[in-house]
Amino acid sequence: MPAQAYAGKECVCQFRKGICDQSCVRDMLETPFYIACLKLTGRRCLVVGGGDVGLEKVEGLLACDAEVTLLAPIAHPELESLAAEGSIFWEKREYRGREDLDGVFMVIAATDDSEVNIGVFDDAEKRAMLVNVVDVPPLCNFILPAIVRTGPLAIAISTAGASPALAKRMKRQVSELFGEEYARLAVILNDARGWAKGTLPTYQDRKEFFEGIVNGDPDPIELLRDGDQYAVLAIIESAKERAAAALA
Repeated sequence: MPAQAYAGKECVCQFRKGICDQSCVRDMLETPFYIACLKLTGRRCLVVGGGDVGLEKVEGLLACDAEVTLLAPIAHPELESLAAEGSIFWEKREYRGREDLDGVFMVIAATDDSEVNIGVFDDAEKRAMLVNVVDVPPLCNFILPAIVRTGPLAIAISTAGASPALAKRMKRQVSELFGEEYARLAVILNDARGWAKGTLPTYQDRKEFFEGIVNGDPDPIELLRDGDQYAVLAIIESAKERAAAALA
């Protein structure tokens, strides 16, 4: 259960119950989340709140090439540095209302003021925008999973908000299981996509081509772990020859 949503603690969500009774999060584990990867390049994303959590969210957005605006009267020194170097735009003030969401694709609220967070959520919902209030599931229409990134690979891990600690443990284990060789194979296979699209006429043909490489013997992952990238390239060339011959 998120740290800010347990019975007996002051309510921090839009239901304003005074003392939390967990009623707002009881259905979280039954919520079927639609998993997607968003393209944020060039899109304006707003982070409200300039503390440690705000810094974490800003860094995550910058990693995806988003155009980030920070809204906070004061900010973490590292956020100040990002603003000074021009990596983010910093408006040194409090959140004012729905006009702050003009032209915004996504907003993340990371303040310690429940009324501000509720206001951000309500304003964003009225605009059918993506909104996430950190650690308050009922004030989110999307959640942020733990992410393992290696080159072009991104693996998302979600417990539907039930246990961020478990998600972090799984992240460590997944990062050990799917190491750098998987990212290298993804890059190599991407180089073959142009040939496959230009040569193999159907989706099924292309699917069989790539699955034959990825699941074949010898295992390309094991070859890359042994440092033998040339053997992987040779496997791909042989697969191309076989696929082309089958079409002749």
